[in-house]
Amino acid sequence: MTSTPLNVPDLIRRKRDGHTHSRAELEELILGYTRGDVPDYQISAWLMAVYLKGMTPQETADLTMVMAESGDLMNLGELPRTVDKHSTGGVGDKTSLILTPMLAALGLTVAKMSGRGLAHTGGTIDKLESIPGWTSELDEARFIAQAREIGLALVGQSKDLAPADGKLYALRDVTATVDCLPLIASSIMSKKLASGAHTVVLDVKVGAGAFMRTLEDGRGLARAMVDIGTRAGRQVRAVLTDMDTPLGHMAGNSLEVLEALDALRGHGPHDLTELCVALAVEALAAQGEDAAQAEVRARATLADGSAMAKFRAFIAAQGGDATYVDDVSKFDVAPGRANVTAPTAGFVARIDALSVGRSVLALGGGRERKGEAIDHGVGVELLKKPGKAVQAGEPVMRVYHRGGRGLDTATSLLADGLSVGELAPAPDALILDRVN
Repeated sequence: MTSTPLNVPDLIRRKRDGHTHSRAELEELILGYTRGDVPDYQISAWLMAVYLKGMTPQETADLTMVMAESGDLMNLGELPRTVDKHSTGGVGDKTSLILTPMLAALGLTVAKMSGRGLAHTGGTIDKLESIPGWTSELDEARFIAQAREIGLALVGQSKDLAPADGKLYALRDVTATVDCLPLIASSIMSKKLASGAHTVVLDVKVGAGAFMRTLEDGRGLARAMVDIGTRAGRQVRAVLTDMDTPLGHMAGNSLEVLEALDALRGHGPHDLTELCVALAVEALAAQGEDAAQAEVRARATLADGSAMAKFRAFIAAQGGDATYVDDVSKFDVAPGRANVTAPTAGFVARIDALSVGRSVLALGGGRERKGEAIDHGVGVELLKKPGKAVQAGEPVMRVYHRGGRGLDTATSLLADGLSVGELAPAPDALILDRVN
């Protein structure tokens, strides 16, 4: 018996007219595209129809599962209390470096895939590669064994993990269909579901330095992702956090690792520490623990050194020089220095996160195309955060540069993103909302 050929124009037409796809239709369409049976021009038309007409929650969940099942599915079933964490990306966002060893010290298992950065958002792997020898290349057996032994293993995203997402995203990027909520949610969650963790904690950034600029948009994305996870039988929680101002004081790969190490020693910036504790509480609460007790336990991992011990063991297990953890003078930090100063006396009113991120990119600390080399040692330090008093001419930000590369562009961006006012601004909330 021969199967009926897939009628792609009919599926495009139906979505264009606002109809809902069945799971079977999505399987035929997406898996057909992944195999190469459906051409780019037809999927491009379908993506635009989705962009214009949207998808129902069940349709979005079905699309996500089809994408997750388009390649390998990681089996973490033999590991206890598995948890994954995802951030939608922000400036100075080094929370994974702190949170994952905290979770391991709390008795959870983090067997996680992470990516490299593109543009100004710097990926976790880029930051960890500031430590010589550390590698994200682990075979599956070693990955599982390390996760079981230490409670923490981190590898680069496999091309065999949700390959449909990689193909679809490349097409969305050139067809003006990136900023579509069902497609964003399914892209993120397809990789999370394929990665196998039972609990997923999402940090949805909102503000100038984030993909989601408004709280309303952030809530919509968070709700969509939590709904997908719930329909797939996972425990998913989302925290919406402010990204108008960079997180912590450092932006740039080596600089962010140094700040993460300070946080693991219990001396990190207040906003960074509080966010890591809040995310840890969400992970433990999803596992059934009392939130108040979970907070006490989370803070203890930073005070008693147990999170730092997990981080050190993790670095060593993946080939990194663990002496860097204890002797931070070994890190490559760009030797050039330049300051951005306050134009007038008053209070720092605003430091635009996107301007800081773009300045790091100009200095060579980010990449505009996949595969580009980056300079781990460059970056920006915030000497004063919003609300702090300054005198005219006082340094507010410090630029770490190498031989002046991109310095003029970086300092211009930072100056444009800096505002000083006569009155101290009201402090911004770090945690904007929670969705679970």
